[in-house]
Amino acid sequence: MENLIEELKAEIIEVLNLEEMDITNIDPDEPLFGDKFGLSSIDALELIVLLERKYNIKIESAEEGKKIFHTVRTMADYIMQHSNK
Repeated sequence: MENLIEELKAEIIEVLNLEEMDITNIDPDEPLFGDKFGLSSIDALELIVLLERKYNIKIESAEEGKKIFHTVRTMADYIMQHSNK
């Protein structure tokens, strides 16, 4: 699980072009959408594409997406439970 969390941190930084961030700056239990990261709905779409391409996971609804993308850890938990790869 911890390896997946570290992998997700690096992928989030790359996909969202968070050049000023380092994986050590991302707390896996801190909300992704809020003051620290300033992520937008466009960023959420990028994360959806990441999950679809890399982990073969489809997000079925906006409500499901809110739960999945709450923190890096919730993303990792969801991937571990639902990945088809």
